[in-house]
Amino acid sequence: MFAIVEIAGLQYKVEQNQKLFVNRLKGDKGAKVSFDKVLLTVNGAVTVGAPAVSGITVDVEILDHVQADKVIVFKKKRRKGYAKKNGHRQQLTQIVVTGITGFDGAKKEAKKAAPKKAAKAEVATETSETAE
Repeated sequence: MFAIVEIAGLQYKVEQNQKLFVNRLKGDKGAKVSFDKVLLTVNGAVTVGAPAVSGITVDVEILDHVQADKVIVFKKKRRKGYAKKNGHRQQLTQIVVTGITGFDGAKKEAKKAAPKKAAKAEVATETSETAE
């Protein structure tokens, strides 16, 4: 069972008890955070959202706020006497996924959505028959 969730503007594939680093989140160590912008879930069957699957949340716990390794940015133009050196350390948050909840609601909504599509198809065939 896994889900693809949008966290701080980036998409991550998450599973139960998985630890990962994401862009800096607001909150203290030990705080519980919930994300409801779930784009896809797989729990025996694939549920794809348009744009997000409603009724499913990903619950995480903030473990720590850290900095990534330093990245050196060096710019140079040959024969011009121009050289510039900068460094950057990205601010990250280490999180652990505590749970993916709400799978029952997603299955019910998927079943409800299927008959609507079938009803639209029937209406389309009736209008094409009357046009002939």
